[in-house]
Amino acid sequence: MHLHNPKAEIFVPDGQPVEHALARTTHLAVVAHPDDTELLAYEGILKCFGKDDLCFTSVVVTDGAGSPRTGRYENYTDEQMVEVRRSEARKAAMVGEYSALVLLQYTSAQTKDPSRREIIEDLKEVIATAQPEVIYGHNLADKHDTHVASALRLITALRELPEHIRPRALYGCEGWRDLDWMVDEDKVLLEVSGHENLAMSLLGVFDSQISGGKRYDLATLGRRRAHATYWESHGADVAEYLIFAMDLTPLIKDPRLDPNAYVQEHIKHFADDVAARLSKLGG
Repeated sequence: MHLHNPKAEIFVPDGQPVEHALARTTHLAVVAHPDDTELLAYEGILKCFGKDDLCFTSVVVTDGAGSPRTGRYENYTDEQMVEVRRSEARKAAMVGEYSALVLLQYTSAQTKDPSRREIIEDLKEVIATAQPEVIYGHNLADKHDTHVASALRLITALRELPEHIRPRALYGCEGWRDLDWMVDEDKVLLEVSGHENLAMSLLGVFDSQISGGKRYDLATLGRRRAHATYWESHGADVAEYLIFAMDLTPLIKDPRLDPNAYVQEHIKHFADDVAARLSKLGG
């Protein structure tokens, strides 16, 4: 496999050849930063955990050099943080029994530049080898520029691949903006109940982020539990944890669809829902 960045790495926890590890992949995440996979693509990890016929692979686009840091990491250089986050991602891959971990190691600036074709070509190479059934990425309404850029590079890569290689589903999941605002009919519900110990272990691996000033572990599980409770106002909880996702599959089935217009349509559905309820109730 040829990846354009000489700093890139492919880690296979069980030591199998890279091509085999990718080819057995059924569920794939393509995310911006180390730890984004464990935040947004947990459904794929959980579905594949302990299974012989399902395998999960994570692709991380950037090196995570610009993360905030306090405490023991306060004086770490960007180069030191890159190595810490690379190590943490490998640990998570082992805990989650990933088939493979692909670290592309681009910078955020490179990822946000749509002219950087090497990122798109690397994604095409990995996806063509893996040919997963499902891909998890960032949602297009996220408020983090690098997250949105990663999602757009992924969509471009998938559109350029032959149709038979594309996944049956592409989900844009929650990161730096949750998707509770979407109308229920537009949401994809990803149930991630059970195995709370696995979720906590995966999130807890990223000590540089948690001790470094961001309690992603508590916030992520809290959001998932809140989604499960607030999903239905007139019934008992049907799940313990839920992740909401935006279905991005139409964008790879029809390359003529504009991603911006597609998201604006979801926003319009939300605005129309609010307006209709106020009108009905005399607002």
